[in-house]
Amino acid sequence: MKIILVAGARPNFMKIAPVIGAIQQHNCSRKSGGVKIDYLLMHTGQHYDDAMSKTFFDDLNLPEPDIYLGVGSGSHAEQTGKVMMAFEQVCLQHSPNLVVVVGDVNSTLACAVTAAKLRIPVAHIEAGLRSYDRSMPEEINRILTDQVSDYLFTTCEDANDNLRKEGVSADKIHFVGNVMIDTLLKFRDCALERIQVRMQGRYALVTLHRPSNVDYQDVLQDIFEALTEVSQKLPVIFAVHPRTQKQIEDFGVGKSFLVSDWDFIHKKSLSRTVYLLPPLPYLEFLHLLMHAECVLTDSGGIQEETTILNVPCLTLRENTERPITVTEGTNFVVGNNPEKIVASVERILESGIPPKKPAPRFWDGEAAERIIEVLSRISV
Repeated sequence: MKIILVAGARPNFMKIAPVIGAIQQHNCSRKSGGVKIDYLLMHTGQHYDDAMSKTFFDDLNLPEPDIYLGVGSGSHAEQTGKVMMAFEQVCLQHSPNLVVVVGDVNSTLACAVTAAKLRIPVAHIEAGLRSYDRSMPEEINRILTDQVSDYLFTTCEDANDNLRKEGVSADKIHFVGNVMIDTLLKFRDCALERIQVRMQGRYALVTLHRPSNVDYQDVLQDIFEALTEVSQKLPVIFAVHPRTQKQIEDFGVGKSFLVSDWDFIHKKSLSRTVYLLPPLPYLEFLHLLMHAECVLTDSGGIQEETTILNVPCLTLRENTERPITVTEGTNFVVGNNPEKIVASVERILESGIPPKKPAPRFWDGEAAERIIEVLSRISV
């Protein structure tokens, strides 16, 4: 069986890495007569610079992509269209039996739709997640990708429920667990070993990239005012997404924040201020995540990672497509109101580390193996 694995943006690499490992393990251990899975790794180039792409291939031991589309940045329509046009030619050239997409980025939707139109079966890893907020581009991508997919691999029971409510046939839904957690559990010790110096003292860790937070000057300014107030209680480390960096420069906000880098913050005692860092490689960011007093983010994946790491997480959105991180994890959905953000941080600092809960079902490091077990039974 020949499959194409699609990755395009930073979160995709963390999700596709364990799938490649599981394929390799399957091919080495399969019994006589078992299907061999040949794969091509395709990088669409949606995230294309070293900080958002190359370092992840290095850290996660990913092979060089077999196919690189190099679509680059652009509007949602422009980026999606470029991927579709280029991927159509890839499919016609290689005639895969299956296309595997992960997550909810533009590359996910573009490749799923293209394959479906060519009548190539599609498998969607991380299917069924819903925020029920269609102002989020990712929500549109999730819904449409699931509708054209033949194999829907879910991370949690509420995702199964969402798909059933939308009329998806039960035989298409496979509850396998969370491949993002496969990667975290595999590399957690590596992050500790590679980075010998633990961060000095307590700090809060921040990431922001959603349009609702960074595309409006007044909203971003309010969040920055909240971060400034939080920094009077403990240092704030803000790993800045390139898109967010552009908005900071265009709006002229955050001028009092200290521009820094990894070499400085992990070797020095931190002052009570906000440190702006460029995007970090996976292992360095994981190290920061593990040792943070709390995390402030609008990222879905970080909500999941902090749940496993037992680190308090404040989601700066009005909703989440990962409610399991609230009901079974350490996540609090607080929105982007500055007073609420500051009050929530104060509450965390007063209450300390939450009691450790059992991990959600199948968030155990073996999700990718379950996926490949299903795919290996496909008749081609």
